[in-house]
Amino acid sequence: MKKITYYALCIFTSLTVLSSCSENYSNGERIGVITQFSETGLIWKSWEGHLNVTQTGMNSSVPFDFSIDNDQPDEKIIKTLDSAAQYGWKVKLVYHETAGKNWFKNRGETSHFITKVEVLEKNFGNAFNGNSQQKNIGRVIDTIYVVITPDNPDYKKFFK
Repeated sequence: MKKITYYALCIFTSLTVLSSCSENYSNGERIGVITQFSETGLIWKSWEGHLNVTQTGMNSSVPFDFSIDNDQPDEKIIKTLDSAAQYGWKVKLVYHETAGKNWFKNRGETSHFITKVEVLEKNFGNAFNGNSQQKNIGRVIDTIYVVITPDNPDYKKFFK
């Protein structure tokens, strides 16, 4: 009976390890502003981040959490993401998603691993830096859009 239990435990462990984090379930890209990027973890340190996805210039309510793969860390990606989070740059993240559960979290907290970062706009939403030659003196966390239409009866009162 002990032998059967031992073999069953070995088979279960092998299946769990092999199926827990299979590579390349899907590929994709997301565009937005990094709102959080930090190194976390007690045993395995990993870089984790949060992207506010933008759609046609406005923030979406759909967050995107991502990790930097501990098996293949890229210092250039880490530095670019850190700067993007600090200065509010609009970026495009290219990622691959793994299937299954990352049980041990040894690669990262999420199943979305960044493979490439492209900075799209450095002055995105930055009302304090209209000229790229000026030094950054602040940053805007969120944007609000106001649309004034001629159909509004108050339009003529404001614009005579």
